[in-house]
Amino acid sequence: MTGCGRVLLTIALGQAAAALGQPFHLPTPNQAIFEAGKEAGYFTPTIGRTWPSGTFGCVRSEGWQMHEGIDIKCTQRDARGEPIDPVSAAADGTIAYINAKAGLSNYGNYIVMQHQVDGLTVYTLYAHLRAIASGLSIGQARKSGEIIATMGRTSNTRQGISRERAHLHFEICLLANPNFSAWYKKNLAGQRNDHGRWNGQNLIGIDPWKLFLGQHEDKAKRQPFSLRQFINSQPVLCRVLVKSPNFQWAKRHPDLVDSMKPQKAIAGYEISLDPNGVPVSSTPRDASSFSGEESFKLLHVNPVAYKQSPCRKLVFKKGQQWVLTAKGITHIKLLTY
Repeated sequence: MTGCGRVLLTIALGQAAAALGQPFHLPTPNQAIFEAGKEAGYFTPTIGRTWPSGTFGCVRSEGWQMHEGIDIKCTQRDARGEPIDPVSAAADGTIAYINAKAGLSNYGNYIVMQHQVDGLTVYTLYAHLRAIASGLSIGQARKSGEIIATMGRTSNTRQGISRERAHLHFEICLLANPNFSAWYKKNLAGQRNDHGRWNGQNLIGIDPWKLFLGQHEDKAKRQPFSLRQFINSQPVLCRVLVKSPNFQWAKRHPDLVDSMKPQKAIAGYEISLDPNGVPVSSTPRDASSFSGEESFKLLHVNPVAYKQSPCRKLVFKKGQQWVLTAKGITHIKLLTY
């Protein structure tokens, strides 16, 4: 098949998937993710480790380092052994951000796309790119499966990425706060932020592997995939009460808010965070739920979820009592800014 033929086939597959109620499309030609026992052919591990270290979650540094996305192994190389896999839009959407200065980020050259899926605004991130598609610019619309870049191994890390480990780092994220730049300037004064709201700290990841498998299973059952239900079904690490009647996350993601409203005026929200800090659901609360002047309060921690995924370090047990860590407090402040 010619290069043009492969591009047209990729676009057609992406559009067909969307038509079948499958909003997300694999971002490279690698399909091994759906083959049981073939995971080593899909995920690129870290140096000296096995394929699970290329998946999402607490998979690095003996479970204490978070990996926000998945690292997809290349399937095509040029005569010099460099990756040439096409990278395509994982869903219909628009180009939100392009970083073409590899030295400014651990991501190297990267692209962020914005999508509307199941009533939610969600983002995909494509990193370590060798090249960005000619003419691609912020604000352009792209269909699922359309080529946006070429896989590579760009990064600003000291050790770099070897030719053998060339991969696409791919994320599916929710935006913590559109006012991130102002929050960053106020809370991290003097520190550089080269990417505005598209700083990785402002993108809260959900597991692409789990999402792709869930979507694949729904296809086999001939039923549409629901991103909202997928997010709602994630394990809850903790519940936090926030005194913020104008909680912007709830206003931006109304489909993740409990429809049961208090009889009195809303004074804040009880938010349920998954182990990576995604507010998977929010419940409005009236003034009777709050006492004192504190702006937020930890209500409950699921010790099983913490044991399975401790690496975000949002909470810890101090004696017999669970408390928010400094990272947890910073995360809540970012969400509520």
